[in-house]
Amino acid sequence: MEMMIGGAFQGKADLAKKTYPGIQWIRGEKMTEEELMNAQGVLGFHQFIKKELEQGREVQHLAAALIRNNPDIILVSDEVGYGVVPVDAFDRAYREAVGRVCTDLAAYSKKVIRVVCGIGTVIKDA
Repeated sequence: MEMMIGGAFQGKADLAKKTYPGIQWIRGEKMTEEELMNAQGVLGFHQFIKKELEQGREVQHLAAALIRNNPDIILVSDEVGYGVVPVDAFDRAYREAVGRVCTDLAAYSKKVIRVVCGIGTVIKDA
């Protein structure tokens, strides 16, 4: 497993496509959990989490399920925990869920790249 993270509109998708040529990418907001478990690469993984929460599904199991079922996946996700804490309860729960799931996945990942202004910096290379 490898991850590419960073703020919104920082060039993660373009860098991911360049860094991992030949990967078949799927958008997080358009996929099912079954597709996630079989995907090569996911753009907008944070959007998958948001979609699941909006549909009333739990996401605590996602990290363990991905590690068990799809350990070679490449995940690209926005970091959503920076900035002002949202007033809306759903937005706070979403922010926390993305942080917790991505923290677990980053701990397992072989490589984590943080992207700022289209430039990737390796923050983990195990």
